[in-house]
Amino acid sequence: MSRFSEVKNLVMNLEADFEKFYEKGNQAAGTRVRKGMQELKTLAQDIRSEVQNMKNAG
Repeated sequence: MSRFSEVKNLVMNLEADFEKFYEKGNQAAGTRVRKGMQELKTLAQDIRSEVQNMKNAG
């Protein structure tokens, strides 16, 4: 479940930047959002691979 916690923390840490970008039009916050979403995508892919390997092993 620690992987799930990583995903939750990453999303929660992006919340302020989402607000700054969408509500205030802060372009730097948009860059941080894009970077964070890329990290989320990478983490999700790692988790998918881990789950698939565990499923196939057992």
